[in-house]
Amino acid sequence: MTLYLATKAVLRPLTSTLFAARVVGAENVPASGPLVVAANHRSYLDPPLLGTWFPRVLHYMAKRELFANPLIGAVLRSVHAFPVDRDRADLGAIKHALELLKRGECVGIFPEGRRNEDGAAKARGGAILIAATARCPLVPVGLVRTKLAVRKWRGAHVEVRIGTPLIFQGTERKPTKVEIARWTEELSASIERLLTDR
Repeated sequence: MTLYLATKAVLRPLTSTLFAARVVGAENVPASGPLVVAANHRSYLDPPLLGTWFPRVLHYMAKRELFANPLIGAVLRSVHAFPVDRDRADLGAIKHALELLKRGECVGIFPEGRRNEDGAAKARGGAILIAATARCPLVPVGLVRTKLAVRKWRGAHVEVRIGTPLIFQGTERKPTKVEIARWTEELSASIERLLTDR
C-alpha cells in the first residue's frame, strides 16, 4: 500500500469522527481517464480533506515553498504533490500536470493559488488552461466548513461537494486569453454554487 492510500485509510475515519466529514456527489467523478479537480481553499485542512474524500488518487499542485525543507518535500512527493511557483506562469509545473493527465491521472488544483480565508481572492486561469490544453473534463469541488473545522475541531460537519464535470475545450487551437478568463469565471460560479446550495 502506498503512503497516499495508507494516509487516506487513516484520515477518513479520523475526519469523520472529528468533523463529521462526508462526501457528496462522488458519483460525478469519472471512474477512469484524465481529470482536473478544482476546489476552493479556505484552510490548511483542505488538501488532506480533499485527498481523503475524493474517490480517485489526486496529484496536487502545491506551493514550491513547502518543498524547501528536504524532509517535508520528500513526504509531499510521496503523497503525489508537486511544486508550483505561484508568482509566475510555471511552465515546468504545467508540463508535469499535462504529463500526468496524458497518463490518465487526476490533477488537483486550488484555482485561487493560496488560502482564501475571506473568500475575496479571485480564481486564476491555471486550472482552466491545463484542462483545456489536455482536452479533459474538469470537476469543480466545494469544500464546506473547513475553516470552521480548524477553529472548532469537533462536529463542524465538513462536506466535500463534488459537482458535475465541466468541459472547457473550445476548438482545436490553443485557448485564447478571453476564453480562459470567461471559463475561469464559469468555474468560479460552479464552485460558488456548490458552496451555497443545500
